[in-house]
Formats: sequence, structure tokens, C-alpha cells
Amino acid sequence: MTPGNNGASTPEDDDPFGYLYADGQANGATPPSGGGGYGYPGSVNRVRAVGERKYGQQTAQGTYGQQTAPTAPYGQVPQQGGYGQPNAHYGAPETAPGGAQTARTPMPGHGDGGGRGRGPNTKGLLIGAVAVVAAVVIGIAVAMTGGGDDNKGGDQAGTTPSAAQSAAPTQAESKGADEPAELPKVDAKALKLGTGVTTASDVQGAQSDGGVYVAGLNNPGASVTWTFNGIPEDGAYTVFARYSVPGQDASMTLTVNGKAFGSKLSMQNYAHAAEGDFAKGWTTTYAWPTLNKGTNTITLSCGDGDSCNVLLDQFSLKQGKVKR
Repeated sequence: MTPGNNGASTPEDDDPFGYLYADGQANGATPPSGGGGYGYPGSVNRVRAVGERKYGQQTAQGTYGQQTAPTAPYGQVPQQGGYGQPNAHYGAPETAPGGAQTARTPMPGHGDGGGRGRGPNTKGLLIGAVAVVAAVVIGIAVAMTGGGDDNKGGDQAGTTPSAAQSAAPTQAESKGADEPAELPKVDAKALKLGTGVTTASDVQGAQSDGGVYVAGLNNPGASVTWTFNGIPEDGAYTVFARYSVPGQDASMTLTVNGKAFGSKLSMQNYAHAAEGDFAKGWTTTYAWPTLNKGTNTITLSCGDGDSCNVLLDQFSLKQGKVKR
């Protein structure tokens, strides 16, 4: 074709809006009217009215052997199937006559084949959340139990003591260490009696077994000896002597392990008994000798210048220097 206006005799020259222009109007272009086309006279009519195409109709320009998907009327939304359902616009090969038959398997958890979807597995999430909370609670309980046990330390029975607790003495051991050791004591009848010394039980008030006491000490050279063991260590001890005097003071010589004690053993009338009343004159005196660990010997004798009118009941010991 040559350049210029060759009219609207060919499709490419068909301007549907030619009627809007002066040259188009000059060439006979008219606006659309009724159900007919519009444009230049004799132009190719390729326009259909809206909604004219129907479902199931075969288009003139379809590809060989295929049908185009029908379109819905203008302004309407084409109907679509649910998830997993055949779409109206799509024809699968198996839907065609003689096509292969296939089995459709719905995806797990995404509906039951009827287009109804299912939400997330809330039951599983709930179980998981409960398990996490339970684990946290158990952990806190164990930590608290553990902390309580640490705070109580060795007060709980059945716990394994630490190295520091093992090194520290127990309450019973401490108490035993603070208490004085059990030291020997002796009654009159168990003493070794010297020459002229005897035992008797005529006077009431002696605490020895059977009320027995030592008599006959009121003679020069008379003596009584006590040998004992069980002294835990060397050191100062208190020796107690229970005796009776008949309303007058007395004093005698005390010998410890073969050596005379530094002073006479005072045996005064501390009970304030009447003269001649031995039954009311029972009392106690003491001395602080130094004893050796193990076995020791104490002798009470009537030496030169001593006053020995005494009845002797018992000897006993305590560790350290005490008065009672």
C-alpha cells in the first residue's frame, strides 16, 4: 500500500474511534448504535456485544483440536471449585473422552476433598505447651529443694557430710570433751590399812557400802593407802576425803606417790558437831595434788605433831583444782 489515506477497507485501517475525528467523519465513520458495529463503512466487525459469548461455545480462533475456556458474562466472577477440585476453566486430560483415569489423593491436613480446609494442629501445640510448663515447674522445684538442702547443711539426717563437716567434732564429742573424765573413787573397806588400823560400822552416817568406815587412825604411824589408776593425763587434781571429827579440829599428813604433800590435810569440825559426837561430825575436806597419767598412790597417815582423832569414810577425785 502507498502512504496516505486508503480508506477503512482493511482491518488494520479500521479505527473504531474514527468518528471522533474530522477526517474520520469525512470518510463516513459513525458511532456505534444498537447491537451493530461501529467505525468506517465496510470495516471488519470484530466486536461483540458484552455478554454475547456463551459457555460451551467454540470460538472461531481456537487452536486446532482445543476449546477455549468459556468466559463469564461481563461483571460476574467465574465460578471456581474448592481447593483440590477441578476448575471449570481447566479440562484435565483424563476428563476428555477416552482419557487416562487417575486417582486424586488429597494432601494431608489440607481438607477432606469437599473444599473444607482445616486449621493448624492446635491440640498438638497445646500438649507441647503443657509439657514445657511442666518441665519448667519441675526444674524450679528441684532447684528450690537443692537450695534448701544446701542451706540446712549437716542438720539433715542421712546427708553425706562435706570435708569441713567431717573435720568438725560432733555435738556429743564436744560435750564429752568438755565434761571431766570419770575418775576413780574408793570406800573405806577397799583401802589398804596400816598397822593398828581397822574398819568399823558402829557410828551412823558413813556413806561407804554397809556404812563401813576406817577407825584406829589416832595413833602415831597409823596410815591408810589408796592405789588407783585411770588418770587421763599429768596435771593438777582435787582429792576429796570424807571424814568425821567429834567436835574438834584435826589435821593429818598426806603423801602423794611417795612424796609428802606441801601442807597438812586440814580436817576441821566444819559440821560444827558437839564434842564427842562422831555421828554429827561427818563432813568433807580436799587438797590439790599433782598426779601422773595412769597409776598413782595416796597415803593418809598420823605423823609427828598431827591431830588424828578421825574416822575416814571415802576418797574421790576430780580433775583440776575445784572445791566441790
